[in-house]
Amino acid sequence: MSFHSTATQLATLAAEGEGGGNHESLSPYVTGGSALFILLLLLWITTRFNRDR
Repeated sequence: MSFHSTATQLATLAAEGEGGGNHESLSPYVTGGSALFILLLLLWITTRFNRDR
């Protein structure tokens, strides 16, 4: 597959999704809050196991 055909397919997919791509049931605040919580949880777990300070 050449670069041109790949770029053409990506442009076609982008043109089909011009509605914004957001699903009605997904709230950006819930998604962002969940991501923040998961990252903070991973940070806490990492610091608990890092005992060689």
